[in-house]
Amino acid sequence: MIKSITIRSLTVLFLVFTFIACGKKRVINFPKTDLAASHLIPKPLKVTPTNGGFALDKFTAIYTNKNIAGFEEAGKFLADKIKAKTNLDIKVNVDAIPDLETVIYINQSENTDLDGTEAYQLNITQDSVILNSSTAAGIFRGIQTLRQIIPETSNDTLADTKIWMIPTGEIIDSPQFEYRGSMLDVARHFFSVEDVKKYIDILAYYKYNVLHLHLSDDQGWRIEIKSWPKLTEIGGSTEVGGASGGFYTQEDYTEIVNYAAVHHIMIVPEIDMPGHTNAASVAYPFLNGNGKIAKLYEGTEVGFSTFDTRKDTVYTFIDDVIREVAALSPGPYFHIGGDESHVTKKNDYIYFINKVEKIVQKHGKKMIGWDEVATADVDSTSISQFWASKENAQTSVNKGLKIIMSPAKKAYLDMQYDLTSKHGLHWAAYIPTDTAYIWTPEYYEGIPLKNILGIEAPLWSETISNIDELEYLAFPRAIGYSELSWTTQENRDWESYKVRLANQAPFLDRMKVKYYPSPLIDWKKSKYSYTKIEKD
Repeated sequence: MIKSITIRSLTVLFLVFTFIACGKKRVINFPKTDLAASHLIPKPLKVTPTNGGFALDKFTAIYTNKNIAGFEEAGKFLADKIKAKTNLDIKVNVDAIPDLETVIYINQSENTDLDGTEAYQLNITQDSVILNSSTAAGIFRGIQTLRQIIPETSNDTLADTKIWMIPTGEIIDSPQFEYRGSMLDVARHFFSVEDVKKYIDILAYYKYNVLHLHLSDDQGWRIEIKSWPKLTEIGGSTEVGGASGGFYTQEDYTEIVNYAAVHHIMIVPEIDMPGHTNAASVAYPFLNGNGKIAKLYEGTEVGFSTFDTRKDTVYTFIDDVIREVAALSPGPYFHIGGDESHVTKKNDYIYFINKVEKIVQKHGKKMIGWDEVATADVDSTSISQFWASKENAQTSVNKGLKIIMSPAKKAYLDMQYDLTSKHGLHWAAYIPTDTAYIWTPEYYEGIPLKNILGIEAPLWSETISNIDELEYLAFPRAIGYSELSWTTQENRDWESYKVRLANQAPFLDRMKVKYYPSPLIDWKKSKYSYTKIEKD
């Protein structure tokens, strides 16, 4: 059962089961259900089914550790999600419930079977669901598993009231990689706070823990910097195609950060430099180092812009920007971009990265940069994001850097699925749904597993301008990347995955996600019928 439960937890459990025992037990002819066939994504580490059923209904309650940060909030989150799916009002931590029959208990446990801060254990019997973890983050990941196990529809033949029959058994689970992310480019096209929140909702369901926001580029500057107001006044006024752009006030950005934190997702901010800096240089021309007059830009070509890397005032500016954004970002990372700076001379580029790394560290963060940053004299605390160059990735390994795996040929969400895709590009590759899943990040291009911090799926926005188009490119491929990030290689299999993916359709439809209905998948029909399943 459970190896380590506190005395207080045992007391609460005793009271809870006393409520159950004192009530009049319903007689239910439990059907055989199989936990292993629950179509979970990402696939858990270990699933042991017992072929019984837990009746989730109006006689169910949730109890949590109350004095441990995040546990009661997790219980309320679960109750809200159960309400959204079943319309059941599940009570949380109430003293007594008449006719209480079944209990979901959320417990802090130092169980030695649970390895890592996001590990969890889920024990489901006919009378109880007990979710164990040592941390609120682990509890939250376990809640996503429980959400997926709850059937889409009730079984109205078992009792006088509606019952959602949850299969019984045990799940022991923990992630393979500590960093499991997606990137959203809000610079080429701007996406609202509500759009970002919806993306967070879906990422959290599949156990992502990072959202990397690409906040600046040639086409737009998207975050308010109070010490340099023209960045958004001027630099935030455009986007690809000529629309009016937009930006996040610091209050908007904090709202995103806080919303992500509730979902145990860390926001990683990126200010791209020394290239991809035209919008900043239009706002403040002294920054510009390409010898031309900077003008607002609405195209998609890259590599033409650069900061003046030898000007002290440029670093004063960068210090202010990093200071303000870092203060709003509680996570340990700050992304400085560093890619495609084609007009920056090599020595100037190295000089620039070396100085900016120290500024990032000065403000208490670890620097992340695209794989080009490995060519500078970065130290081993910084992180390289592999997107294009195997040579740069190997240089990162040689310097002892951790690497985020984002190879464009496999992991870029903005690549077209095929020739007929409505949105996206194909300069790196076409990435159909199976190609996105069938690769081995653990050994890709010979990068040792010990150097891999995790996986991130970037979504660049040159060809998309609204949430529906975003979702078309992101899903279902982002679902596959969640499994590549969480589940070990020996536990992954395309034939199993494509069946489990087909069964995500009801959730995606309920969330009104305009996903790409890949013809490779036999999508499960949904009562919500939001996305029309058709071949493009």
